[in-house]
Amino acid sequence: MVLHPKAKVRVAGQEVTFCCKASGTPVPKKYYWYHNGTLLERKVYRYGSRLVLRGLAPEQAGTYHCKASTEAGAIKSAPAQLTVLAQGQQSCKPEPEPSLVELPSECPQDATGSRYYNVGRCPPAPCAGSLADQSGCGADAGHCCGVRRMEMREIPCAGSLLPIKVVAECGCGPCAQPRVLVQGRVTAADTGEPLRFGQIFLGGKKVGFTGYKGSFTIEVPPDTQRLVARFVDRQQTFVDAVKVLPFNRQGGAVYQEVKMLRKKEPVDLDGNQSNAIPLGEASGQEPVGELILPAGVFLRPSGEVFRGTVKASVTFLDPRDMATAGAASSDLSFANAEGEIVPLRTYGMFSVDFREGETGAALQTGPVEVRMDAGQVWMPEHLQKMKLWSLNPETGLWEEEGVLRPAGGSRGKREERTFLVGNLEIRERRLFNLDVPEDRRCFVKVRAYSNEKFNPYEQLEGVVISLINLEPQPGYPANPRAWGRFDSVVTGPNGACLPAFCDGQRPDAYSAYVTATLGGEELEAVASSPKLNPNAVGVSQPYLGKLGYRRLDHDDPDLKKTAFQINVAKPDPNNVDEINGPIYPYRSLKECEEAPVSANHLRFYRVEVDKYEYNVVPFKESDLTSWTGDYLSWWPNPQEFRACFIKVQIEGPQEYMVRSRNVGGSHPRTRGQLYGLRDTRSVRDMLLENTSGACVEFKCSGMLFDQSLVDRTLVSIIPQGSCHRTAVNSLLREYLNRHPPVAENNHTAAFTMLAPLDPLGHNYGIYTVTDQNPRLAKEIAIGRCFDGTSDGFSREMKADAGTAVTFTCQERPAGRESFFQRLLTAPAEA
Repeated sequence: MVLHPKAKVRVAGQEVTFCCKASGTPVPKKYYWYHNGTLLERKVYRYGSRLVLRGLAPEQAGTYHCKASTEAGAIKSAPAQLTVLAQGQQSCKPEPEPSLVELPSECPQDATGSRYYNVGRCPPAPCAGSLADQSGCGADAGHCCGVRRMEMREIPCAGSLLPIKVVAECGCGPCAQPRVLVQGRVTAADTGEPLRFGQIFLGGKKVGFTGYKGSFTIEVPPDTQRLVARFVDRQQTFVDAVKVLPFNRQGGAVYQEVKMLRKKEPVDLDGNQSNAIPLGEASGQEPVGELILPAGVFLRPSGEVFRGTVKASVTFLDPRDMATAGAASSDLSFANAEGEIVPLRTYGMFSVDFREGETGAALQTGPVEVRMDAGQVWMPEHLQKMKLWSLNPETGLWEEEGVLRPAGGSRGKREERTFLVGNLEIRERRLFNLDVPEDRRCFVKVRAYSNEKFNPYEQLEGVVISLINLEPQPGYPANPRAWGRFDSVVTGPNGACLPAFCDGQRPDAYSAYVTATLGGEELEAVASSPKLNPNAVGVSQPYLGKLGYRRLDHDDPDLKKTAFQINVAKPDPNNVDEINGPIYPYRSLKECEEAPVSANHLRFYRVEVDKYEYNVVPFKESDLTSWTGDYLSWWPNPQEFRACFIKVQIEGPQEYMVRSRNVGGSHPRTRGQLYGLRDTRSVRDMLLENTSGACVEFKCSGMLFDQSLVDRTLVSIIPQGSCHRTAVNSLLREYLNRHPPVAENNHTAAFTMLAPLDPLGHNYGIYTVTDQNPRLAKEIAIGRCFDGTSDGFSREMKADAGTAVTFTCQERPAGRESFFQRLLTAPAEA
């Protein structure tokens, strides 16, 4: 499906046009349209690939999708939502929805004990199209609900007034058009070696190369529903990787680590003889099967039989090895006879590469036999459904090559075995798969939070949640014998629903291994030991016990805390304890996606106890549609994010909070006005006694949102303790002196500068990174700052490397609060 219908909003009486288009061989010409899953009569609506509805009535609201079919198969489009408003009904209410931000710690709590403030938000919903938008297959001209007016308020905090801008009114305006990107790195699954200058294809079109370190950036084309990218090693050291990459439709970049499988070293075969190549890589276990190559089976592209020496490389990806899941291609899906994309459960994938021994020219084959050991199939019902598939590198979908049928056999002197046998011809370099369609399917609801308070209004969007289906050994759920498939979904404002295999009869028939990443950073799962807390996990008992929730470090505290495993127990519709999530039947996707935050769900969170950010103009970095064009916006350009950090060295016996206060410095519209605050706790240098370092974000100098004048941000760096400044980087001091005006530094307890316009670098103690993903830009800058280099990345603080300013701090007197804390809690008359 190359064109999907788009969501539309109309007023009753108007008309609407939906369009779809499919490609294939032969060219699809027969289209069917469905409303809420019900086929619309072709004679009544007279549709083809375009559906026109005139004189809309409220009952015509709902979801619409199309299906294209030929004798070769069928494919369905994604559904599109039609909203039909009554005459005079507003699609964008002027009153903003609630949206809470956390105030600085020195601000007083409200009557309920909360330090959160409602700044409001406008939901980025589409507005009703105008008369000019009613026909045609393109997107509506693009009007969405957004901020029409903001107003400034002031909040009393620690004896001063903290400015904050809140949404006062919403209205329809041009839709935000943020760039949608996927970024990441391509490396070898076994050694981590980067794929240098590898080719990247979308469909059959080459769109770029990986960098020297394997990095890549893909801009997601408009109207993309399923992003299929193929990574090709021009040196042919690795098997081509076909990946279905998740992306954030709200805009910005999602980070992905792509693993490539190293090709098996070729062996010499005699083309005149029959040959057998085992399929299986798990150490200490029998092969899953074997590839039988009859004599005279190798062919040149012209059809001529090749009888010389053949260099044969057969690379098998063995799901009995848990480490191979990340290197598997595609998302193990195929299009069924109804055109639905449905999942497969793999028993192994293999890639073949046959070449002439002398010239290295590629060879094809006539009919070859694939034999699969039936003893490796642990679910008896799968024996009757096993098929042989090949991967279409352009669609990322598996296509059926043939059925594997039971046949007797032996292995020489070994015991008699039963094999599943199938045949195929190898005419192009494709990846092949031993799979069964699996119809025992569910969805798993997962949410990500900015901290472990799990406040509903602090959910994170743009987090990549990945789920690997495992097949546990009976009675040993923590020790799986194979993985079966994998999926990745990006969280939206209401979390994510991940497809997974499930079973209603045996709760532990399938288990799931779940992880979460944000910009390359791994999020933490809720602990399962020493005591399981259902309120923290997000699932009530007794269903939680049935799921068998275990964090990765459940039995070994040295393991990471960034994954959990559950039994995917299909909910019993007659059990009231199991109808409220977090597992939903496959036909209940809508219920999963729309489930309230109070419903059962599984959780990840960021570990950010010692970091705080405050923006005068609120902005969710995980949702680029929340950006507002304002002179006081921290990020002036929603298409490109420039993160700036300064490195502070602290000589003192403990760790200290360090604040950056950022106000307008030179722009006439913002001079003296606050942009925001950043608090960061210093991190000990393990090699230097009584020394720590802090990488503190500040607002970069540069153009403001109107792109007319630059502002040099006035930045104050203030350690929160009894500290005094003892040194400033000489190169930074000279630079600031050469680029007036120079900020006054009368207070020895702080360091103040008009931030440089130039990116400078580690020699100055300033670290600047530009990226389309604000969180990724920050992560890279922090990694360089910790390392004290221009291109390094470290999580161990080197406090004396690449430092901008040094403070010496005294130890707090035993049993007494710091001066800073006493100041905040002093009575009004003090």
